[in-house]
Amino acid sequence: MRSRLPARCASPRRRPSPIPGAGSTPTPMPSTSSSRYRSPRVLEPVQEETMTTPPTTSRLLGIGWCALVPFAVVAVYLGLGTVAVSLIGEPIVATCVLGMLVVILVGSVRIQRPQWLAHAPAPRPRVEVPRFGRTAVGCAVLAFLAGQSTALWIYATTGSAGFDASNQTRHAAGVLTTLLLAMVAAPAGEEALFRGLVYPLLRKRVSILASTLVTAVVFGLLHGNAVQFASTLPLAVLLALIYEHTRVLWPCVLLHLGFNLAAALVPAQVLFPLANPVSAALLYLAFAGCAFGLYRRVAGLTAPGAVKASGGESAMQ
Repeated sequence: MRSRLPARCASPRRRPSPIPGAGSTPTPMPSTSSSRYRSPRVLEPVQEETMTTPPTTSRLLGIGWCALVPFAVVAVYLGLGTVAVSLIGEPIVATCVLGMLVVILVGSVRIQRPQWLAHAPAPRPRVEVPRFGRTAVGCAVLAFLAGQSTALWIYATTGSAGFDASNQTRHAAGVLTTLLLAMVAAPAGEEALFRGLVYPLLRKRVSILASTLVTAVVFGLLHGNAVQFASTLPLAVLLALIYEHTRVLWPCVLLHLGFNLAAALVPAQVLFPLANPVSAALLYLAFAGCAFGLYRRVAGLTAPGAVKASGGESAMQ
């Protein structure tokens, strides 16, 4: 019998090869890589161009924001204060009630909507806070001495009708009400208003330095006279830097309370030798140097990246 096996081996059936150049022409496959990766390269420059704000426009927006935020917040605060005084009748008691109302309102916002007051960059880890706190305490002593010496010098030189009227109002309210204002309502309410609301809103658009200076100036002006403006200006600068570093309010409230307590307990006769332009200028320069050191630490050691605050951290701690 003749076998057909050699014939089959001699002329094998050729199958098309998928490899180009191996005896067949492959079917071209549709390429999706070009359409997949070409689109972002085309759209990316357009997206950057539309989202970039010119420097001049950005500066103008920042200046407008620095004017709008304090004006709006202070206007609402003074409006509520006018209503409280008209309803209660006693200015000091009305101020205490207003301070507690501010704490409740701002605290509710910080708990329920923390993202409204969150800003980048994120704060440093809590392990660095004690070291910063020791430096801040030393700076607080300079802030107290600089503010009190300047205030006493201004009062001794020119006097202050607004400061005298404020003292008379506090004396007429009684010791207990005045202590409640100085030790509870003022530290908690003013810190909630300025460091808990005004400063975070400013920081959403402007720098640490601009937010600190604007908040400090408005805080001093709200006290209504040159004596208290001079005494509280260094404190307000320090409190803004502390809040920027910690992002919580309780250190600011405690420092504010300590400042008010020291102002009430330290006799004016002890500080009066410092009530001259030379001592006041030197103390202000010393505080400015200390505050600049804190500012460099806050601005340089703050971690980059947007902060994503949680309700527990951004509450009225």
